[in-house]
Amino acid sequence: MNDTVKRGGCTRTLALTVCSAAIGGTFQYGYNISIINAPTAYVQKFINETCMKRWGSALESSQVTLIWTFIVSIYSLGGLLGSLLAGPMAIKCGRKGALLLNNCFLFVSAVLALCSRSAGSFEMIILARLLVGVNAGVSMNVQPMYFGESAPKHLRGAVAFSSAVFTALGILMGQVTGLTEVLGSESLWPYLLASNALPGLVQLVTLPWFPESPRYLLIDRGDREACGQALKRLRACSVFTDEMEEILQERAGAGDAHAKTLWELFGDRSLRRQLCTVMVASSAMMLCGNDSIYFYASYIFQEVGIPADRIQYVTIGTGACEFTSALVCNLLIERVGRRLLLAGGYLLMACWAVVFTVALSLEGKVAGMPYLSMVCMFAYILSFGMGPAGVTGILPAEIFDQMARPAAYMVAGSMMWLNLFLIGMAFPFIVRGLGQFCFIPFCGVCVAACLFISFTLPETKGRTLAEITEEFEKRNKKGTANGLPEYGQQCQSLTDPSEFLETEKI
Repeated sequence: MNDTVKRGGCTRTLALTVCSAAIGGTFQYGYNISIINAPTAYVQKFINETCMKRWGSALESSQVTLIWTFIVSIYSLGGLLGSLLAGPMAIKCGRKGALLLNNCFLFVSAVLALCSRSAGSFEMIILARLLVGVNAGVSMNVQPMYFGESAPKHLRGAVAFSSAVFTALGILMGQVTGLTEVLGSESLWPYLLASNALPGLVQLVTLPWFPESPRYLLIDRGDREACGQALKRLRACSVFTDEMEEILQERAGAGDAHAKTLWELFGDRSLRRQLCTVMVASSAMMLCGNDSIYFYASYIFQEVGIPADRIQYVTIGTGACEFTSALVCNLLIERVGRRLLLAGGYLLMACWAVVFTVALSLEGKVAGMPYLSMVCMFAYILSFGMGPAGVTGILPAEIFDQMARPAAYMVAGSMMWLNLFLIGMAFPFIVRGLGQFCFIPFCGVCVAACLFISFTLPETKGRTLAEITEEFEKRNKKGTANGLPEYGQQCQSLTDPSEFLETEKI
């Protein structure tokens, strides 16, 4: 079978798997971030009315705001918990199994949100947001792992980056669903908060028809026959000797080792540079201020002169902007490479943060500054979507082996959710303290992330895990000085993959 046919079949087969996994995965992360904005006033009113019925007195506005802030913020804490659950779930249930089981949190959350108003309990909304956060935390870790292990080398980046595409699509669809004409009215807000059950149901019905991760089947479960069947379906061909040999080489390198725990991962000196890279990249993704840029959206649109009743429609442009940039980056990632997109994205964000600061400082003094602020807002989101939004999630799948990958995703996810929670709590104080200069700290984060990634992260495009690990070893002078063997040498010393292929008779 010629290469063109194999690649075409691979693309068609993987597309269905990607859509099925992502619609109930990272799509939910973006969707649940955006739908919570539309019913803000209605839920706050519900909180006040509930307290009036219970205790006979209304809450002060500051108390209502505090409860609402807790409802919004607990989503991040749920995501942190989900990140810690993702590793064990991916090991015990498999990548596909973990995604399917993850829908339990989602359905319980939807029922709680749907019944909250009739039950007169805003606490049910809090619990619902916690559970949907757990769902997002699991999917944000397991889905890129599943994609990275299922895709062929020449499509690995594009397939894994589709997680970011579906996240942006979720944000956009959440904004559309939250329109007053759809589910964003006062009478329908419980249905809006429960609408995330529909994508989960789609995944629950479709994903069982697709194969498990081939690497998980062979390396973790030792099921050679199931791995071969999975590769045959995903590649739409029966000839995949090179890829099977690569998986067998990784299995040989693992030997009888078990999946690493968090403590074992932190204690492995040979993986410290990779771990540090993932931790910094995951933290920078949340600390760069992209989510905070939405804080200014309504204000900027109002300053430009857009009528208040039309701002909700214009705001959809921010979600469409990130979705478009994610699509473009998905097409570029296998041509441009990971490191350039990641470092370049942060560099552009730093530049736009400076321009945004100038525009905010000159507002009211120089004509046209609100328009410049609007341009900066869209450019900042575009720059984020072109690199950091998607490439960050790919890194653990590409620079860690099968035994360390679940724990690495636990670390990466925990850093993302923890920093998202911290930036959400700190941003109001940053605005209050720095005023129009509030984006200077974000600019500093972007510059630091750009420099760190440029000097520490090797390019992973089109390279095997052994080649990437070898490059890290070369950069890790301390590891080399201590005589740590390279990954490829470890594999070769344990067994010869070609002999293993013959004995297994793939």
